[in-house]
Amino acid sequence: MFLTRFKLISLLITLQILLGLAEPDVLQRHQLEPLKRGTRYINMVYFVNWGIYQRDYHPQDLPASHLTHILYAFLNVQADGTVYTEDTYADLENHYDGDSWVEGNDNAYGCIKQLYLLKKANRKLKIMLSIGGWTWSTNFAAVASSTTTRATFAKSAVTLMKDWGFDGVDIDWEYPANEDDATNMVLLLKAVRDELDSYAVEFASGHHFQLSIAAPAGFEHYSKLHLADLGRILDYINLMAYDYAGSWSTHTGHNANLYANDEKPDATPFNTDNAVRAYLDASVPAEKLVLGMPIYGRSFQGTAGLGESFVDVGSGSWEKGVWDYSALPKDGAVPDFDPVAHAYYSYDATTRELISFDPPEAVQQKVSYLKQLGLGGAMFWEASADKTGSKSLLETSFRSLEVLDDTDNWLHYPNSRYRNIASGMEDEASRSATQP
Repeated sequence: MFLTRFKLISLLITLQILLGLAEPDVLQRHQLEPLKRGTRYINMVYFVNWGIYQRDYHPQDLPASHLTHILYAFLNVQADGTVYTEDTYADLENHYDGDSWVEGNDNAYGCIKQLYLLKKANRKLKIMLSIGGWTWSTNFAAVASSTTTRATFAKSAVTLMKDWGFDGVDIDWEYPANEDDATNMVLLLKAVRDELDSYAVEFASGHHFQLSIAAPAGFEHYSKLHLADLGRILDYINLMAYDYAGSWSTHTGHNANLYANDEKPDATPFNTDNAVRAYLDASVPAEKLVLGMPIYGRSFQGTAGLGESFVDVGSGSWEKGVWDYSALPKDGAVPDFDPVAHAYYSYDATTRELISFDPPEAVQQKVSYLKQLGLGGAMFWEASADKTGSKSLLETSFRSLEVLDDTDNWLHYPNSRYRNIASGMEDEASRSATQP
């Protein structure tokens, strides 16, 4: 019933536009450039290694055939620049059905083995090593500040990439704080790019391993970055177009709205369109800019509605104020849509709780937006929070994007420290990577 009402709301908005009933200033603001022909899109998602525990979400649960990239989160960084895993059990030691207990410890198991098997079964699927994140960004500034630590970072990141049989490196530095950090970030990325290319020349017949970053959507952060330089160095800039409102806010607001709503400014302190235009205006190639979307909602309790004050954010699926999309909408919540901001939310008048989240209709609208601007595709945080079937946001994105990037992944890592990856998992049955 809830999603049906969402669909009706979206249909009414579409009819208004087609019949010329929408406000002229809104239509003008939403005018987009035509799509270039022949574009193939990215459909990528973060997979978190801690998801195997309470969330009970594993690599085999990923809709791999409908994805182009999986960002494996997160690796940490030591003060000397060394990239390392904080959870060897999840990454390498956990045994799944069919894994041998007698082959010794020179094989990779855990998520790493399962992801490699997914790559073998889905040759267009690329796996990226994601480093940092909100919790583990502490050492980035110091590491990026010297030639020695940058070299250590690049070397250790690429070593992990080849040992694990991955296709590239993703860096999530939250956030460079000043001009020195911005300059050093470019130098750090150049060091990683050079190391990737050196490895490719020596061991991978010149194959292009990919390099990406998670990028901020808030002016305070992206205005500090050397965006044009990033656009030249990187394969993809994945825009974190979410977390626009939450526990830190003074009023309830949209989590991931496309546009500002000047009639409700407290509800839209940030918006995606402003960020996208800023990156494009700074000469970032449109096809390298990937639009991030949330597979979760942010809640506000003790509120009269959108753009109003609130008392608390309440509980959540795993942390306060954050609900997995799979748990939404809550029973008793009534859907609503902000046609100016292009954002969805639910409100329960009895409990006085508002939750801002993206249903499938929001993903469809955002994919339409990114297509018309010629952006590179869609990114999602994170896979374990999704629903399955027709209500899945990842599946909705796949269907809406229509034509996905078809570049091959890489399977040959003869100098991996893990015997089964170095051999290309020759003796493994493909059933280990059966799709859901």
